[in-house]
Amino acid sequence: MIRYRNLAVLVIVIAVQLVLLAYQVRTKEDVSLLRSVTVTAVSPLAKALDNARGSSLGFLDRYILLLRVEQENARLKTELDKMKLENQFLRTELTTADRVRALAMFQQQTRAKTVAARIIGTGTGANSKAVFVDRGGKDGVQRGMAVITPDGIVGKVTFVYPSASQVLLITDPFFAAGVISQKTRVPGTLKGLGRSQVLVDHIQNEVKLEEGEWFFTSGDDRVFAKGLPAGQVRTVRQGKAFKEIFLDPSGLQRGLEEVLIVLEGVHQMIPEGTGPALGPVLMVEPPPESAQAKTAEQLAIESGIPALSTDADRLREKLKRIGEIQGVRYGIAGGRLPNFNMDPNQVTRPQASVLAPPKPAAQAPPPQSTPPPSGAPPEQPAAAPVKPPQ
Repeated sequence: MIRYRNLAVLVIVIAVQLVLLAYQVRTKEDVSLLRSVTVTAVSPLAKALDNARGSSLGFLDRYILLLRVEQENARLKTELDKMKLENQFLRTELTTADRVRALAMFQQQTRAKTVAARIIGTGTGANSKAVFVDRGGKDGVQRGMAVITPDGIVGKVTFVYPSASQVLLITDPFFAAGVISQKTRVPGTLKGLGRSQVLVDHIQNEVKLEEGEWFFTSGDDRVFAKGLPAGQVRTVRQGKAFKEIFLDPSGLQRGLEEVLIVLEGVHQMIPEGTGPALGPVLMVEPPPESAQAKTAEQLAIESGIPALSTDADRLREKLKRIGEIQGVRYGIAGGRLPNFNMDPNQVTRPQASVLAPPKPAAQAPPPQSTPPPSGAPPEQPAAAPVKPPQ
């Protein structure tokens, strides 16, 4: 500055003059030139600073707003999850109420004596198909009682405790029950397979069965009463010795939560048609006895064979009757066998005709004046039996 002092002073003086001139000079808009230049020079910087400030404040505002929205979303999500749980709980309660109402209606309509029970546990085995119910010995439950639902059979009681019982399901490999087809009335044995389907065994390959046909309990096993739905045929194929028939058990199609334990079973008629509908209540009051049933009952009374509960009882009584008529005693070593192909009704009628006196041939009655021939026995009523000579 000392070396160029004179030049520096000159420059400063000229700058001051220019500033003064710029201050004095006016633009078209009546604005001093100095102000116009200053504003023009400073405006871009001010604009940049303002944009930076606005962006920063906007970012902060948006960040704070997003934090608030995130908190609101978390609160709404929590309330939504709570509402979903409440909705699911109400649906479960409604479903339970429907099942309980269906069981109550079924108990009112069926003639069997039952007690309602709830599933409280399952078996511990790897392949176990057993459950525990909350009814036991103090409720009248005994070992071997049938367990059913309105849709069909479920299993049987295997162990009884004071306040609980163990039920063996029909899908267990150790389960078996007597069943009969609805259309052809072919008897078979229902067996569990350890999975969702069950097998009907001991039906010959020659028997005609169709998919969709229903099987009902036959009552031969003395556990399930006759006429309870067992399941619907899903697969039928030829086997080595017997047909391979796989059923979908109807009693397990809706899950197991509430069941009925049959304290006193009542046999029912197997319904005609294509099978029961899978509604809440399947069994209704039995229809009045048909003419065919009355005819069978009359034949049973005429033949002396009582009308028993199952087909096995009727067959046993028939064989016993045949043995008595032919004079054969069962259980004696070396004894002769009766002719089992004979019908008891056909066997008794010839004997009755031999023991009864012969009826006279149709002819004109003799005159009253003619006396009966000497040595002829007096005429007797046809209803009075004549003992054969010893």
